[in-house]
Amino acid sequence: MSIAYTSGEPSGIGPDIALIYAQKERNEDLLVYGDPDVLINRAKLLNLPISLKDHKTRKANELSIYPIKTKSRVEPGKLNPDNSDYVLSLIRHATNDCVNKNCGGMLTGPINKAVINQSGIEFIGHTEYLADLTQTPKTVMLLATDQLKVALATTHLALKDVSKNITKESLIKVITIINNDFKYLGVDNPSILVCGLNPHAGENGYLGDEELITIIPALNSLKKNGINLIGPVPADTAFTPDSLKNIDVVLAMYHDQGLPVLKAKGFKNAANITLGLPFIRTSVDHGTALDLAGTGNISLGSFNTALSYFKTLTNNASPA
Repeated sequence: MSIAYTSGEPSGIGPDIALIYAQKERNEDLLVYGDPDVLINRAKLLNLPISLKDHKTRKANELSIYPIKTKSRVEPGKLNPDNSDYVLSLIRHATNDCVNKNCGGMLTGPINKAVINQSGIEFIGHTEYLADLTQTPKTVMLLATDQLKVALATTHLALKDVSKNITKESLIKVITIINNDFKYLGVDNPSILVCGLNPHAGENGYLGDEELITIIPALNSLKKNGINLIGPVPADTAFTPDSLKNIDVVLAMYHDQGLPVLKAKGFKNAANITLGLPFIRTSVDHGTALDLAGTGNISLGSFNTALSYFKTLTNNASPA
């Protein structure tokens, strides 16, 4: 079954990734959601041979295409708000195909949140948009490298909004999803290290009471169900080698508490995984790299990692 690849922001490197990947024979059927003209024009810039097909192909220099037209002309490196709905339509069509089992899951290319919002469309991020499209009450953003996996209790929020969005109920849902879905990564009953929200995990309430009021009660409730939890621990020492011994995943309370450490360890070789959806979704861990679009000077490291995790998740989700 095909992997739905949404080519993302057309003026960025999302189309380039698909074209460079297609230069070799491969085992996977990649169905690219995008504008054929964008792909053809980008291939010319990259001086790459390409043939777009409307059927599954694994041959070198060929790509399967789900054609969707942009609204306005695309120039590499130049964002155009007029194409914002096109970017979202790629995700909508791919989601529909994944939900209806026409594709085996989704691998998403990079998008630019700012230009989508600039167009007048309120947009937070892939993770939230996919949850809304599939009417999934709760999803979890997980970033993964070979060395480290970090899940987030909250995703794309301003720092001032983080505390009020962390509740006992939301933490229970997030941790339950992590515990249940890690089996698709080959880990049953994962060991989950939970960061505190405040410096020193609140210092017994002197530096904030969220740990006492919210986080600890949530963890205690889940421990009664046999979930393997450690914490809350101070985030400034959570990522030390000693702290990470025998840990499968770290749960950070907000985006920039955990992801800078993960990206420092494995940028360009990390993948974004959305847990809790009715289908598998992985993504590259980088942005649109507008300055590199059409230059050929890009790495497929993160794409290859996302593809590798996609295969792992698919294999472990399949009946034995």
